[in-house]
Amino acid sequence: MNESALKMDAIYRFQRHFYDLTRKPYLLGRDMLIGELAVPPSGSVLEIACGTARNLLSIARRYPTARCFGVDISSTMLKTARTSIAREGMADRVWVELADATAFDPMLLFGVEHFDRVVISYALSMIPEWKRALQLAGNLLAPNGALYVVDFSDQAELPGWFRQGLFAWLKCFSVTPRLDLCAQLDDVAQSVGQTCRSRKLYKGYAVLGEFHLQ
Repeated sequence: MNESALKMDAIYRFQRHFYDLTRKPYLLGRDMLIGELAVPPSGSVLEIACGTARNLLSIARRYPTARCFGVDISSTMLKTARTSIAREGMADRVWVELADATAFDPMLLFGVEHFDRVVISYALSMIPEWKRALQLAGNLLAPNGALYVVDFSDQAELPGWFRQGLFAWLKCFSVTPRLDLCAQLDDVAQSVGQTCRSRKLYKGYAVLGEFHLQ
């Protein structure tokens, strides 16, 4: 087990039991992202750093024919994810596996090589080599697929005291907002000949970015 995995397991060993309840007030934009996915009939969705499977289960409910897959580096978070998946009777449509977001082979994990939708929600701000994870996500898209990312933004239109306080608080949880996230999304989109659309949400609290393969 690598250093990042050990760190995440330590952080979420106890937090995983109340993670979804405590994160709902400030992980903004996740449900907006899910609502815009427009997963094609019987389409495949991969969430990188799926955590408790909160988003995957929401996607599975909203798109009843979708096949949903998730990877996470924390084995403790995946315990909660698998419990939630079983409790909702979704084990035949939602699958999760242990993997590093920067280097994994979905064919070996799931028997699926590419996905119609790839989602990264509030995870890049916790992944040290986040640019590698973002590039890998772009490479996993199927023809006509789309990548969607939501994460903390620069808080530019919010009071300075709020920004400073939030960033200091996030640092306690090993969270670092990626202020050049939009630029990196543009780079990944351009690497596959596409353009990225990014939107600042809630006065710059969060950013929602996406690009589609044509």
